Amino acid sequence: MHELPEDVGEPDLWSALAAWGLAPGRLTYAAVGFGDYHWQALDTEGRHWFVTVADLTAKAYCGPDAPAAYAGLERAMDTAAALRASGLDFVVAPEPAADGRTLHPLPDGRHAVSVFPFEAGTAGDFGEVLSAAERGRVLDLLAALHRTAPPAAIPAHRPELPSRPGLEAALGALARPWSGGPYAEPARELLAAHGAGLRRRLAEFDRLAATAAGGAPVVTHGEPHPGNVLRTGERRLLVDWDTVALAVPERDLWLVAETAEDLARYADAAGRAADPAALALYRLRWALDDVALSIAEFRGPHARTRDTAVSWSALSGTVESLTA
Repeated sequence: MHELPEDVGEPDLWSALAAWGLAPGRLTYAAVGFGDYHWQALDTEGRHWFVTVADLTAKAYCGPDAPAAYAGLERAMDTAAALRASGLDFVVAPEPAADGRTLHPLPDGRHAVSVFPFEAGTAGDFGEVLSAAERGRVLDLLAALHRTAPPAAIPAHRPELPSRPGLEAALGALARPWSGGPYAEPARELLAAHGAGLRRRLAEFDRLAATAAGGAPVVTHGEPHPGNVLRTGERRLLVDWDTVALAVPERDLWLVAETAEDLARYADAAGRAADPAALALYRLRWALDDVALSIAEFRGPHARTRDTAVSWSALSGTVESLTA
């Protein structure tokens, strides 16, 4: 995220970080990832931390409103901490605060803070094409994750599209102009041009959901794409655990496995084979969810910023790819 969150300044952050016993030092904004806001923090003792501020109103997959999203995000952070404590050293988990909690609210009720040990390394980019060797490294991590006993706090994943009602409402509201901001009308025009194709893909999603078997539920990361893989020497670490959930393994695998050899490697390591229909289901689910979330953003109040420009470019590309 390039734009800083509204109404969250350094004094607010240092006040929140006191829960971790961190005294004010230096904060440096890190414009990495998309969705959350991040800072590097050096406290007065010279310790290096990675601080994340989540906008709870943008965490619909954690809960339908800010209080519910806070509870869901806290469960996800607790799950990551439990996975790390169980011996999965590739899990970059939040540091518990002095009271043992992995997440603390900011006074505005909209944002929440988590703190992570700083890990020096290089992350990839979403959509980056990985070599077979790199895919293998990530598949080995996923196999280890999927073999791990689920922590008590883990959320349960449902394959349904939580954002579907908003997308269907938008498809039914194309006759009148949209006025949320500069991308509202272009978004309406994009949906008007591709609405029939999107409806076909929604019907395809329903058919896959009815037929895909998938495997028994396991601990899944949810978003193990290259942007969430940190490369540090020969180690590979998984970051961004807010989507961790109990789900079929294909929820993770479709983002990594590209070939029959990849799937065979995973099957050997995990002791289970992937279901092609479930892989297709989750690939389609990701794209439709991206479209729905972007349309909701552009139907609502928004401005022209670097972040909304990125969202618009991604939306246009995804819609055209889905309906080609």
